[in-house]
Amino acid sequence: MVAMLEQETMPDAIEATLNYIVETGEKIFTQTGAPGSLDVRTGGQQDPRRITIRNGRPSAGKLALEQDGFRFVRHDTKVANFFDEDEVRRVYYPEMEALVKAESGAARVVVFDHTLRTADDDLREKRGIREVVRRVHNDYTEWSGPQRVRDLLPREADELLRRRFAIVQVWRPIRLPVETFPLAICDARTLARDDLVVSERRYPGRIGQTYAIKYNPRHRWYWFPRMRRDEALVFKVYDSLDDGRARWTAHTAFDDPTAPPNARPRESIEIRTLAFF
Repeated sequence: MVAMLEQETMPDAIEATLNYIVETGEKIFTQTGAPGSLDVRTGGQQDPRRITIRNGRPSAGKLALEQDGFRFVRHDTKVANFFDEDEVRRVYYPEMEALVKAESGAARVVVFDHTLRTADDDLREKRGIREVVRRVHNDYTEWSGPQRVRDLLPREADELLRRRFAIVQVWRPIRLPVETFPLAICDARTLARDDLVVSERRYPGRIGQTYAIKYNPRHRWYWFPRMRRDEALVFKVYDSLDDGRARWTAHTAFDDPTAPPNARPRESIEIRTLAFF
């Protein structure tokens, strides 16, 4: 009841700072550390902007994955402990496969990865999980989307890449309602191709790519205040079809000006899937 009252009294919009990038011509890359450590980012120039972010709860029923790039859904999970990796793979992966199939209409969904994040530095180091990402980005590029299919399903890749596929992610809190560093997400219709800047991501054993995002006053941002464990954001970060539908969905954690005093640090999970049509 308290959570419902909080949500009902949240403003229709807030102003907050989102961290874009200025393209300087210098190569942009992120050196990914071991779980529990901080990533090291090099290149480009940070471009913090004061942005209006709309409360997406009132319009959640109108959002469409193919149009806006994201959906906000009520979704229960049977996972008892998200810090138990075996349980996440055994219980959560099948749940997410079913959810992404239902939301995207895909014929086949392959869950291939998940990441736990927290804004609590002590918990991050103790549990060996990752920091929240406080910069506007999209997780895959024109090159790295298909490359993940080749990396993960090498025997099937040639055949699979002849047809449409997408990379769809699901984000949710894992214990308490989100009070700090919630996820802001940008309406895909307002994101231009010229806003995207390739950023190399260097992992132990492989090189990936993401898109850093340049500021564009057309961007229309949403957040879903005080998200709970039984709520999730389903969003698309790559689509092989370039026919006017949503292909990328820029997103970022941000410092929420409505956070209560003594707010509890965010704890969340994001899961990544390949969706084949």
